[in-house]
Amino acid sequence: MYIKTDGIVLREVAYQDSDKLLTVLTREYGKLTVRARGVRSSRSRSKAACQLLAYSEFTLLERGGRYAVTEATAKEMFPELRNDLELLSLASYFAQAADVLSPEGEENPPFVSLLLNALYALGRLGLPQKLVKAAFELRAMCLSGYEPDLRGCAVCGAPEPDRFNISQGVLQCAACRTEEENDIRLPMSAGTRAALRYLDSAPPSRVFSFRLAEPSLSELGQITESYLCTRLERGFSTLDFYKSLFL
Repeated sequence: MYIKTDGIVLREVAYQDSDKLLTVLTREYGKLTVRARGVRSSRSRSKAACQLLAYSEFTLLERGGRYAVTEATAKEMFPELRNDLELLSLASYFAQAADVLSPEGEENPPFVSLLLNALYALGRLGLPQKLVKAAFELRAMCLSGYEPDLRGCAVCGAPEPDRFNISQGVLQCAACRTEEENDIRLPMSAGTRAALRYLDSAPPSRVFSFRLAEPSLSELGQITESYLCTRLERGFSTLDFYKSLFL
């Protein structure tokens, strides 16, 4: 059976002499593992469309639950990202996080839109890297079933708590403690708290349409990154490389 779908290449692995195994995130079919035959050859017409971070139209042949690319045409290559090492490494982190957070074969159109909008915001719009990174991290967690409770202090109910408990995904006041004394809590300014609530509830088209000054922007980034890595109980090689560029 042949299917046609648009998707973003999240991962590429060399396979045999000139093939690749691609992880592609699609709107209609979710995350798919597909074999792209001959695309490592300089003569392949699908070479560009099967690169990491390419947003492409794929024609796939499905047989017994396995997919092979029969045709691929690039729709957006994000050239601004590919010409800048910092942007490319951050975009690669987004792709790796999307790979981890997207179950195989489960459609999730909002996540595809989030990833595309994040890449567009980084490249075409040139928004601050810290802002795009934090917005992507928190919204990705919300879309994947890890939405934090940002209504107020989880202990006393106060509307303006000043700590984010990344172990539980809740807000707390500095003086409030639960039975879990070993929970990791990070300080949070009023601006950071407002940004978290905005990112949780903003319409998809407005996720990256906010501004936050330092030091709150760095504080927001520390919270969103720590929350993602703590709740998923893992690190990311792409994130480590991105951060190494600033040492």
